[in-house]
Amino acid sequence: MGARSLWVAGMLAIVLAMSGCGQSDSGHDQASESQDEQAANLIFGTGGTSGVYYPIGGDLKNVFENSDKVDYVQVVSTGASVQNIHNIEDGTNNIAIVMSDVAYDAIHGKKQFEDHPVKIDALAGMYQNVVQIVALDGSDIGSVADLKNKRVGVGKVGSGVEASAKKVLKAAGLTYDDLAKVSHTGYADSVTNMKNGNLDAAFFTSGVPNSSITGLMQNANVHFAKISDDTTDSLLDKYPYFERHQIEAGVEDKYDLDSSVHTVGIRNLLVVPESMDKGLAKALTKRFYNYLGSDNVSVSALKDFDRDTMAEDLVVPVHPGSKKFYKSNASDN
Repeated sequence: MGARSLWVAGMLAIVLAMSGCGQSDSGHDQASESQDEQAANLIFGTGGTSGVYYPIGGDLKNVFENSDKVDYVQVVSTGASVQNIHNIEDGTNNIAIVMSDVAYDAIHGKKQFEDHPVKIDALAGMYQNVVQIVALDGSDIGSVADLKNKRVGVGKVGSGVEASAKKVLKAAGLTYDDLAKVSHTGYADSVTNMKNGNLDAAFFTSGVPNSSITGLMQNANVHFAKISDDTTDSLLDKYPYFERHQIEAGVEDKYDLDSSVHTVGIRNLLVVPESMDKGLAKALTKRFYNYLGSDNVSVSALKDFDRDTMAEDLVVPVHPGSKKFYKSNASDN
């Protein structure tokens, strides 16, 4: 081969090599961009540091960060349900735990969200916040109806405890005017007032067990008042987010009761913006589901529900990405 031919062949090789490099770099850049789009940084809205939402967020941080769709999860303490939904709306949070009643009001533009509905979807339903009515022995309080003319702690003004207490009382045909005393006390103050004999009963709406109730049971003779079938039916007819609940007897980590207690609960939800990427939502849901089936669950509340019911009977829409996971998971089993 002549010198000129060698020179042409060399130049052609260089051009082809440069072209190949260009394609490779371009492909790499596109892959990187695709990965960047998929690897999300999430801000997880929970609740107060002394509550259950916050440690759940801490657990799920590690679970979600193990997904190739997630780069980093920042868990933040918040004012819980209402603030979490507002934060999702304005983009401050990307995922949050909220109670079903607040989520229901949000998507329908009611109460704190009056005429301003918020577009959120659920990744999953979780454990229930159970309405627990604790009464002093000797108070003649066996059910909600017996709270008439009694001194009752109903939770702090504007709290979720007070909201559920009002609804339960109304379903039983009672208002605050029917009570001898209405005390807007939180858990700790309600316990103190009951131990001192200044309250006959108090509402606690939380997971089971509630540490304040456990402490009260160690220092006073108390029992749980039931919510009758009629009162429950009235609640469920009017408020779709209430669910029947029974605190089982003889369960050591659930007060070790002599007899079961019929009451109601409001499910907690894991929610995200309606606009969340379907692939990301599916990945988060899958990670959460698999985690619940492992031996690594450390927060007891997350052990208190059936993971195969996470998409059932929710009061907000299930995210399309989560639906895809639930559908594929059901077909695999």
